[in-house]
Amino acid sequence: MKKRTLIQSALALTLAAAFAAPSLAQDKPLKIGVTAGPHAQIFEQVKKIAEKDGLKIQIVEFSDYVQPNAALAAGDLDANSYQHKPYLDLQIQDRGYKFTPVGYTVNFPIGLYSKKVKSLNDLKQGARFGIPNDPTNGGRVLLTLQDKGLIKLRPEAGLKATPLDVIDNPKKIKFVELDAAQLPRSLDDLDASAVNTNFALSAGLNVKDAIAQESAKSPYVNILVVREQDKDKPWVAKLVKAYHSEEIRKFIQTEFKGAVLPGF
Repeated sequence: MKKRTLIQSALALTLAAAFAAPSLAQDKPLKIGVTAGPHAQIFEQVKKIAEKDGLKIQIVEFSDYVQPNAALAAGDLDANSYQHKPYLDLQIQDRGYKFTPVGYTVNFPIGLYSKKVKSLNDLKQGARFGIPNDPTNGGRVLLTLQDKGLIKLRPEAGLKATPLDVIDNPKKIKFVELDAAQLPRSLDDLDASAVNTNFALSAGLNVKDAIAQESAKSPYVNILVVREQDKDKPWVAKLVKAYHSEEIRKFIQTEFKGAVLPGF
């Protein structure tokens, strides 16, 4: 009888351990990749709200646009929050990532900056203009310059326009393609540069000092991204709920004063 009781007790402990394992797995913080600046600042607030719903979050900051997706694919992150869908689509096409967007985050209207001129009209013949070297953000800048009347692009170029798609360039602007994170530093050497808002804020640039800005009505709203295999997991819905809360909307509007816009 005593032996039977011991066996039952051991079985009970084994079953308890088996059922406890998934619960223990939830205690491991979710690793969320962000770029430094607004994305990181916003996620610090999301983290506080998500914790009220039982989610523990570890924020991992990156200084470029390439590594957060590579880290997500490698399993070093559970999600990332830093990119817009045209960029994600190109990354999936080029690198074969099995990712899916699960929610909109914010919009950063890209700004055009200069330390040498006060407006785009002041750019001289042969001016050197810095643009991001990734196709989606580079195309985004070229489309903005077309909207401002400085250049004309081939109609079929679309969102992935490159300098090779420029068919009319009255000022003979020379486009200098650089990593997006390096563009704020290029202002000392170039006549003007396009700088993504997150990098502009990180570099201490005042968004109000931009000599021109992209229209807020663009397809470049940023997104929260996870691996396809994770999209239906309960923590994803909780994470999106925390981000889309009224507290986060108010934080974005108050903290960034129009430089960053809620996209949800």
